[in-house]
Amino acid sequence: MRHIVRLFLAGLFVISAFAQVASQANDNYKTPAGRESIARALGDPSREDRQKPRDIVDAMDLKPGGSVADVGTGVGFMLPYLSHAVGDSGHVYGEDIQNDFLDKAKLKVELSRLNNVQFLLGTDRDPKLPADTLEGVLVLDVYHHFDYPEAMLQHIRDSLLSDGKLVIVEYFKRPGAMQNSDPNFAVQHIRLDQDDLVKEVQDNGFRLLSKHDLVPKSQYVAVFGKK
Repeated sequence: MRHIVRLFLAGLFVISAFAQVASQANDNYKTPAGRESIARALGDPSREDRQKPRDIVDAMDLKPGGSVADVGTGVGFMLPYLSHAVGDSGHVYGEDIQNDFLDKAKLKVELSRLNNVQFLLGTDRDPKLPADTLEGVLVLDVYHHFDYPEAMLQHIRDSLLSDGKLVIVEYFKRPGAMQNSDPNFAVQHIRLDQDDLVKEVQDNGFRLLSKHDLVPKSQYVAVFGKK
């Protein structure tokens, strides 16, 4: 009987470890029309003032000639800032799992005349980043969309150099944290609040280096190194 119970509990662990956890957050990404609506929001010019992209780049401590990835780049909002930070001798990888987002990001890069950006089509389990290459990986407003966070974190860890940094920018899971007519939208949409996110990332091969508010009561930045 005990053997059966142990097998049952082990089965539950396997299911929980590999189950999709962001289904609600990803509902609008399942159709072209939904992604088109999201793309308009991601490309909103007011986002530069709201989201402080230069402060995000400062937190990454990038150097000219370095290599960095933007996981879940969407329409490429951060690519010009990352491109400038690493310079012409550096390299930027823009990754997403949606081809229509990547098409928009490619157009942005072309119009901005950025010559150091390469695009990658990843999956919900693997961003397809080059192994043991990157000084930095940025996950901006994307962590709560990870269906398989353990698998994604393992691949991101494998892509980083020994002193590379994972920088996660995320919304608090608190009322009013996200701009929406429903004040509880962030509570429903975001999977983990700050402390639980930090614990999950640390449980998957990282150590917390620093954390601070990016937008008070709305967003924070958590910087991790490899264990």
